[in-house]
Amino acid sequence: MYNTEVRGKLIDGDKSLKQISKEILAPIDAKTPAWWYIAFIISLGMFGWGLYCKYITISTGIGTWGVNNTVGWGWAIINFVWWIGIGHAGTAFSIFLLILRQKWRTAINRAAEAMTVVAVLCASLFPLLHMGRPWLFFFIFPYPNTRGPLWVNFNSPLFWDFVAISAYMLISASFWYFGMVPDFATIRDTTKSKVKKAVYGFFAFGWVGSSKEWLRFEALSFVLGGIAAVLVVSVHSIVSTDFAVSVEPGWHTTIFPPYFVVGAIFSGFAMVLTLVTLMRKLYKMNDFITDAHVDAVCRILVFISLIMGTAYLTEIFIAWYSGSEYEMFTFFRNRITGDYAFQFWAMFVFNALVPQLFWFKAVRKRLWVVFIISIIINIGMWFERFNIVITSLTKNYLPANWATYSPSIIEIGFFIGTLGMFSAGVLLFFRYIPMIAVSEVKSVAKFDKPIPSHGEHGGGHTSNERPLTTNNSQN
Repeated sequence: MYNTEVRGKLIDGDKSLKQISKEILAPIDAKTPAWWYIAFIISLGMFGWGLYCKYITISTGIGTWGVNNTVGWGWAIINFVWWIGIGHAGTAFSIFLLILRQKWRTAINRAAEAMTVVAVLCASLFPLLHMGRPWLFFFIFPYPNTRGPLWVNFNSPLFWDFVAISAYMLISASFWYFGMVPDFATIRDTTKSKVKKAVYGFFAFGWVGSSKEWLRFEALSFVLGGIAAVLVVSVHSIVSTDFAVSVEPGWHTTIFPPYFVVGAIFSGFAMVLTLVTLMRKLYKMNDFITDAHVDAVCRILVFISLIMGTAYLTEIFIAWYSGSEYEMFTFFRNRITGDYAFQFWAMFVFNALVPQLFWFKAVRKRLWVVFIISIIINIGMWFERFNIVITSLTKNYLPANWATYSPSIIEIGFFIGTLGMFSAGVLLFFRYIPMIAVSEVKSVAKFDKPIPSHGEHGGGHTSNERPLTTNNSQN
């Protein structure tokens, strides 16, 4: 049983069910604020620059990037792994906390799932452009064809990435969309705009909120959740195997699959924390995203940060204990000291040390400090991907092949374009989709206070109020 005296209230303000619907859905019917337009224009500008850089890459070739014969993987793969990691959080947050019956997830999971879908879309662009001839992308589809038939190379990491991204995107988008169906029905039933009534009614699939619909809805949630839980682990394990199957120093290690999965959840949870702090500040959702919610995410980040620190130290120890001069050189002469010492120590401090500040309640209570630390963590996770990709490639087995790497303006613009794409997608989510799952928040309202009768909460029964007589598995 959720103890509100120990963990904090799930919803502040002693709200009725009608108030919950009204306040969460208010931003959709309200006038769009000026800051939203400014942020959206800036995001589109960044995205436009990214499109231009993509055009230059396609029309001219990969030679516009800073990669060379030695460093064949540059910012494209760094940013691909970084975005995939951020995209892991939405599904991990929703699924694992759903399976573990963590009721505080209900106010945050919608934003985390939206972040997942947009982040995976951003990630998918990098392998596509890195192919060199993206117009031939269908060659990696495993389907019978008239080219021989020519089947895909199942030993190719590029094919692994395609399978991982497509499967994860399909399940994440499905889980996100079907979870919004009851809320779309509520908007359809309550909005006064005929256009919104038609649009949201179309996406609501004729939802009426019957007991049979709720039972099937919850069964589908657990089925998709079970599939997604496996994908959370497998997808980033596949991405890590892209590195681990090689014989490059620093890559050929069995620690990579769990190391990548934990790192993905770490960066993703940090981005979730960034989004929920913005939701609290910009949309005044303090009553639904309470201090207890922020505190819970901070505590999770402290735990994962300890795992990350342990993984970093394990890598260093194994490199020393192995006695391999190549591993020793990569870790001690090219990371801890040497040309990339700054990137290594930025990774270590930002990911293993800075999050330890969350041990202090005074830090967890200050929203602006929490916001800054969440940004620092994601910067640190980007440096981690940089360390993994670049330091092992720049100085390999043959000193004659050593070459430095620095990104070109096209690579930088490509990355900035995906940042603009991500921020634009999140802004559209804030504006047109309920940023908090109304039906799920109502399902946990009884943990704070007894749910009043129909007449006490002011009427206005909407199609997303769960019949309390059903076997509500999410309560």
